[in-house]
Amino acid sequence: MCLANVMLIKGPQSVVPFRTFNKVIVLAKFKLIVSDPANGKSSASEIEGARAQALIGRSLGETIDGSPLGIAQSKLRITGGCDKNGIPMRADVHGGVKKYIVLSGGTGFKPKRHGERRRKLVRGRTITDETYQINFALTKEGPAEPKRPAEAKPPAQPTKAAPAKQPEKPRTKKAAKKPAKKGK
Repeated sequence: MCLANVMLIKGPQSVVPFRTFNKVIVLAKFKLIVSDPANGKSSASEIEGARAQALIGRSLGETIDGSPLGIAQSKLRITGGCDKNGIPMRADVHGGVKKYIVLSGGTGFKPKRHGERRRKLVRGRTITDETYQINFALTKEGPAEPKRPAEAKPPAQPTKAAPAKQPEKPRTKKAAKKPAKKGK
């Protein structure tokens, strides 16, 4: 054993070979789906690098500021996501790990029969570097404009009432004609 590759660890008789490992730092890359509940539209984008690292460790249901993600002056609520294999995230599973749980409905399982339960693989609520897609809902868009004080308006003139409509007579149903039977 070469002395250049040996490192002493607290003790005269413990000699441990020391190997240098090249650490590869993998920066996260996410696909973001931002939906606007006001108009029912959504938009997709991708982020990576330092902007994506800001999302790691966040949980489902958290409200975050949209400016680090490139969505200026808005608040975003994390509503869901999945990993590269399509395994969905569930808010009731802690951490960011994959786990088999018994489901009777909700995210990750749609029962075919009433009362059906099944053991399914889901991912926890915490965003990790293994997460591929993150879903957001737009909760607040832009700064709220301050309301202007009401200006003094001239007194409104009474409007003429529209003539009252006469109630319609109830219609009677006519008996439907039966088709004529063909003779023998």
